[in-house]
Amino acid sequence: MSKNLYAFIKASWHSEIVDQALVGFLQVIPKEEVHVFDVPGAFEMPLLAQELAKTGNYTAVVAAALVVDGGIYRHEFVAQAVVTGLMQAGLETDVPILSVSLTPHQFQETDHHTKLYREHFVLKGRESANAALQITKLRASIASQTNND
Repeated sequence: MSKNLYAFIKASWHSEIVDQALVGFLQVIPKEEVHVFDVPGAFEMPLLAQELAKTGNYTAVVAAALVVDGGIYRHEFVAQAVVTGLMQAGLETDVPILSVSLTPHQFQETDHHTKLYREHFVLKGRESANAALQITKLRASIASQTNND
């Protein structure tokens, strides 16, 4: 792989908030190096992350979602399943899978919370981009040292 490419998966639920993670990510990593994929919700992210990682086209995969208590099921179950699935996908494919999947303790669809979490997702997007660059650099350094031994 001559050029680093990053896959960015984002859940459509609460897209007005979740999409801000991509905004922050693109503040750090050039748009030309990022392929964006939309999924219905957080639960669909691990499978797509695994499929994208298996292609060998991506240096890292980032998955962003906002998992809130919708009153139908326990959001803790969904959040845990998503994070575990993302971690497992990374371990099985040897490609870093980074999570910007947040589960706020308190979330109500008010202007205040929407503004607060939109801003927070921009920050988390930048942090995930920096983490992707850092892990890419570290893995390249390890590979280089291994090849020189």
